Amino acid sequence: MSETNYQQLTEAELREYIKHHPQDEEAFQHYLSIVRAKPNRVVVSTGEQLEVELRKRLA
Repeated sequence: MSETNYQQLTEAELREYIKHHPQDEEAFQHYLSIVRAKPNRVVVSTGEQLEVELRKRLA
């Protein structure tokens, strides 16, 4: 377990930490939980879905 307290980092700080410590699975999972909790999050699994969502937002 890492000694870094992820709860005290901002989202941007945590993202930077993960960039420099890609092996820290615990930090990565915590970051994913933050991202997944955001309202209005859109999940796409195909290029076609991505194109549709982009068109909606650019219209």
